[in-house]
Amino acid sequence: MDPNTSILIVTAILLAALFFLITEKIPVDRVAIGLMVILSLTGILTPTQAVAGFANPALITVGAMFLVSRGMMRTGAVEFIAAGVLRFSRGSSRLAVIVILLMVALSSAFINNTPVVILFIPIVMGLSCEYNLRPSKLLIPVSYASILAGTCTLIGTSTNIIVSDLSAAYGYGPLGMFELAGLGVLIAAAGLVFILLAGPRLMPAGVAPVCEVEQETKRYLAELEVMADSRLIGRDPVAALQSRHPTLELIEVIRESHIFDPHREPQTAAAGDILLVKSAVDDLLSILQNGMVKLPHAGEGIAFGRADDDLIVELIIPPHSSLVRRRLLSTELQGDPQIHIIAIKSRQSHYSEQKIQNVKLRLGDIVLVRCPAAKLDRLRQGNDFIILEDVHHAIIDKSKARWAVAIFAGIVAGATSGVAGIMECALAGVLLMAATRCIRLRDAYRYLEPDVLLLIAGTIALGSAMEKTGATVVYARGFLDFFHGAGPQVVLAGFMLLTSISTQILSNNATAVLLLPIAITTAQTLGVDPKPFIIAVCYGASACFATPIGYQTNLLVYGPGGYRFSDYLKLGLPLNLLVLALGTLFIPRIWPF
Repeated sequence: MDPNTSILIVTAILLAALFFLITEKIPVDRVAIGLMVILSLTGILTPTQAVAGFANPALITVGAMFLVSRGMMRTGAVEFIAAGVLRFSRGSSRLAVIVILLMVALSSAFINNTPVVILFIPIVMGLSCEYNLRPSKLLIPVSYASILAGTCTLIGTSTNIIVSDLSAAYGYGPLGMFELAGLGVLIAAAGLVFILLAGPRLMPAGVAPVCEVEQETKRYLAELEVMADSRLIGRDPVAALQSRHPTLELIEVIRESHIFDPHREPQTAAAGDILLVKSAVDDLLSILQNGMVKLPHAGEGIAFGRADDDLIVELIIPPHSSLVRRRLLSTELQGDPQIHIIAIKSRQSHYSEQKIQNVKLRLGDIVLVRCPAAKLDRLRQGNDFIILEDVHHAIIDKSKARWAVAIFAGIVAGATSGVAGIMECALAGVLLMAATRCIRLRDAYRYLEPDVLLLIAGTIALGSAMEKTGATVVYARGFLDFFHGAGPQVVLAGFMLLTSISTQILSNNATAVLLLPIAITTAQTLGVDPKPFIIAVCYGASACFATPIGYQTNLLVYGPGGYRFSDYLKLGLPLNLLVLALGTLFIPRIWPF
């Protein structure tokens, strides 16, 4: 095929891809697949070259870090740290805001910032209610703090990982774990100071509807039997349980034929006591895993959290169920040795029916059970239950938090010391997370964000086509025409501006993949070291503050904060200019031309 024709075809494909990615008329995953198909069918790339992005270390590393981040979230490691730092604020709203932004920044420097922002949205909403603050004053700053801190380390954002691997592929070596920290910390610190000073003035004062409606965590009624060797024996069960399980409420202590109100008649726990409690799922399963109590009606030999094939699921009683008005422990659920009833949430439960064996099922009741995954198919075939499986994926296993933190620290230490590459460390981290049951891989796969991974693979294919056909050389020369006679630093500033503008309307990953080969070719044309331009792509692609569509965390806070498109410009545009100014000034000094 004629070279000029190939360049025209690649340019047409590039423009079409940009159009669909910007307008979102077609989902990004379909655009990515379309890129690989069209580049293969037109002969620009061979089929092997078109799908080579799936074997790219950047894609594998990003996917592995998604799983590692999920392990940190599932074990409550990040939430535990965040809650502790919030307690440090001691009732000061100003200090609480500073602590939240610093905590978001610190977490986002090492963990994928999307789950970090997801975690802090409810924390911010709760803080807004407690201190009478507006969520709209805090949520955009939280997103921006996570983006700023992501530029400080190699694993802070998937964009840095992609640029590092592409840099190595082009022969300029990968980025070090903390190579970006010298300038990244400066940018993050300056950005956070600006956010703290300007945010309260520039952010809108929207209403906080979440404070007008009482938010109640779903809690279940359960019976727990104090075991013979329990650490609860001789202790006040109210204080002992609620200190570590805040959602757990002890309603009654049943000892043989006597029933005690633990708040009016304080008791010390004895072996065989039945504790009637109401609790959220996380705390209920956590106390069962600790081995202090057991389910008195569930038989022997149940070890919560140890069977890989078992799931925790919710069963809702629908209108047509034959179990309506039947006692829970007389149903086939209790008779099946593979199904273990944990607790029940009843819309109409009164304390006169506290004991589980006396509870009669009503329409809308939710029964929390543990059962093998294979058993769900049989339950689905009947008409007695509606199965909600997502409760299993939402459960936080706090007992694994130390393992998760240790594994994550190992990933960072291994990649930093050079013992192994970031891809090998990330994959080893996933393996250890699975081996220690911090994550269940089959559950964690839903957090891989396949649209992001497909987009990376598709844009890598497009980048390969641009390089193969010589399109990157044509684009670089066209770009340099705007800076004819200018020095490398001016061209670098122009390229950072181009990258930053592109990332406002495209994803930061797509921007990095598409512009990195152009950046390298631009540097080669100028006769300078491409490394400063590679670094410029890292910072420029992450400078996506001015629109809600530029970065996923910006979209996450769009709804909860009640924002308008223009709200992002007020604080985001000055932040963009701050990053561009600091990058232009310091990149050539740290990474000389």
